[in-house]
Amino acid sequence: MIAMTDEAPRIDSTRPSIARVYDYLLGGKDNYAVDREIGDVFKRDLPGSVAIAFANRAALTRAIRQIATTTGIRQFIDLGSGLPTADNVHQVAQRHAPDSRVVYVDTDPQVLVHGRALLEENDRTRFVMADVRDPRAVRHHVDTTSLIDFDRPVAVIFSAILHHVNDDEDPAGIVRYWSEQVPSGSHFFLSHFRSGGNEETREAERVLQQTFGRGRWRTDEELAALLDGLEILEPGIVPAPLWRPESVDTPWGSGEERELTVWEHLIAAGLARKP
Repeated sequence: MIAMTDEAPRIDSTRPSIARVYDYLLGGKDNYAVDREIGDVFKRDLPGSVAIAFANRAALTRAIRQIATTTGIRQFIDLGSGLPTADNVHQVAQRHAPDSRVVYVDTDPQVLVHGRALLEENDRTRFVMADVRDPRAVRHHVDTTSLIDFDRPVAVIFSAILHHVNDDEDPAGIVRYWSEQVPSGSHFFLSHFRSGGNEETREAERVLQQTFGRGRWRTDEELAALLDGLEILEPGIVPAPLWRPESVDTPWGSGEERELTVWEHLIAAGLARKP
């Protein structure tokens, strides 16, 4: 999460990137050998890492669809968006509400390259290269203010990003800042590594800290505290596969019926509303 500028984006293929490792785990191709090396550590030592990545992405897709179809919200800010993959926020939102507008935010210069490609195909998206730990820079960026009307409800997306913000960087303060910037009726989606108090959690946290110098698993109580002052909607903060799962029968049962793996318990999701 290194501060970069739009004027001089530089892609460093010798250092692993959180966005590119995540892309690799999702089966993407926008990554380098150094990213695949880290991704393979997760795949080898933490074989459920791929399931975590897919569970998180699926919960995000369901949340965006829910917001677009039930709240009337037509503007989204996706903080720490990562590299584009299938069903990006603007694609899901605009599928259900074509007038939806989306601002993507990330610091990775490779994400910037792909973000600019999104701008070419869709005039209701913007890409802001900024650090989520500096929310004022995001809020007042010209591309944010040109697309988002802060007098109307906004959906603020924290998908798998706040677990990369250490405690001393005040992740709750970041959420609180955005809550203060948006009006009543705005929604906040959060997905986050969920502490399981087990060896899998400790090993995954160790790998992230060793690789990136950051990575914080938090308990359900700590995750709820990040959304302090907001109304957490049903079913609360739960393992991502259990957050409003699809009502689709599968050989192993629906998300509510089947028993989750230990890995699927390690990513949580929740949706909150500003009263």
